[in-house]
Amino acid sequence: MNTRERDGGEMRFHGTTIVGLRRNGKAALGSDGQVTVGDMVMKQNARKVHKLHNGTILVGFAGSAADALSLFERFEGKLKEARGNLERAVTEMARDWRSDRILRRLDALLGVMDREHSYVISGSGDVIEPDDGIIAIGAGGPLALAVCRALVKHTTLEPEAMVREAVTIAAGINIYTNLNITVETLP
Repeated sequence: MNTRERDGGEMRFHGTTIVGLRRNGKAALGSDGQVTVGDMVMKQNARKVHKLHNGTILVGFAGSAADALSLFERFEGKLKEARGNLERAVTEMARDWRSDRILRRLDALLGVMDREHSYVISGSGDVIEPDDGIIAIGAGGPLALAVCRALVKHTTLEPEAMVREAVTIAAGINIYTNLNITVETLP
């Protein structure tokens, strides 16, 4: 859902905001709906977050559209093989990503979570489990992460409200994020 450009040898993601958090046994994962190709908005209402495994796992993706969808489908298969065991599915996905020449070229990130765990699967096949349980990827990710951390520390809002507010604030700052917000929850 974004483009990448080379900046001094470093690849940077541009486009989308995916953010999720867990609190008090609940989880929420949300995104904006904008698909950007270069400096042009191609779509306003893309759905980048989904529930998997009978509604017990939340997944969001950022990256080039084709690569992100391919990665999403592959992860869904790993989740089925692991019978819904998120930790096992994430580990197997990362292992495949590192060993498969085609996967290693995918320009995408996944944010996945259930009520107990949150992970980011990176483009190099790394699995990152944030200490605070908040995941944020895409161009607006750092902004949304900062908002969520502040809200967790200073409010008693529910996870869905925090995620919605984080994407809203990111959309007001980041040109690759819009206000067509989708939030999926695990009550």
